[in-house]
Amino acid sequence: MITHLRGKRIVVVGGTSGLGLSATRACIEAGARVVAVGRDAAKAADVAAQFGDAVRTLVADASDPATAVEAIARARAEFGGFEGLYHVAGGSGRRHGDGALHDVSDEAWEKTLQHNLTSAFNSNRAATRAFLEMATGGSVVNCASVLGMHPSPRFFATHAYATAKAAIIGMTRSAASFYAPRGIRFNVLAPALVATPMSRRAQEDPAIVEFIRTKQPLDGGRIGQPEDLDGAVVWLLSDQARFVTGQVVAVDGGWGVSDGQSGAP
Repeated sequence: MITHLRGKRIVVVGGTSGLGLSATRACIEAGARVVAVGRDAAKAADVAAQFGDAVRTLVADASDPATAVEAIARARAEFGGFEGLYHVAGGSGRRHGDGALHDVSDEAWEKTLQHNLTSAFNSNRAATRAFLEMATGGSVVNCASVLGMHPSPRFFATHAYATAKAAIIGMTRSAASFYAPRGIRFNVLAPALVATPMSRRAQEDPAIVEFIRTKQPLDGGRIGQPEDLDGAVVWLLSDQARFVTGQVVAVDGGWGVSDGQSGAP
């Protein structure tokens, strides 16, 4: 069993479902104790029941500036410290009207950026303030998307979402540069299409599944699974990555280096 996070106290914002739930499990299995933040009370209760004393849950909205502050305070009070933040909260703005730029509504723009970018800003600011107060250094990992770097116009034209994810990369790299002398590391994970509740539309579209065969050609050309990101999450939060900051790690099945054509190449 990998125990790279033995003794670490980690906050996972968005940690009760999808990518975040998988990361919560992986961090605990690697030896950490976790405060998992999510908006759904039933899912938070399931997490608490599953992981017992290794986890604390907080039902709250990540776009509220007080949420990450409270989660970090709980880690420090109940687990005795705080060494790492994984911010994975976010999601599609399609239901609000996100799409191609000329079709994006004002509501879609505001809600998508609030849900994805503002929430990450709130978490990162709270973690940075805590690390500076403790004078310990620490690790921040943000979840962005390949769409922030490698657009896919046919099937994934959600321009407010792509903007938010690209901005997370810019914020992360700028913070990494500024806080490196203080021992605070900032890195990004950029997944491609992963099987989560958010991506159900894509998973159920035969044309997209066919497109993914050549756009994400690794391992048979499949949609990713949440656990595909877990090793990178644990590594970046751990002391194994103590000399790594300002990096964007694409966990994308080859998306960023593949054309993505219908049919076999």
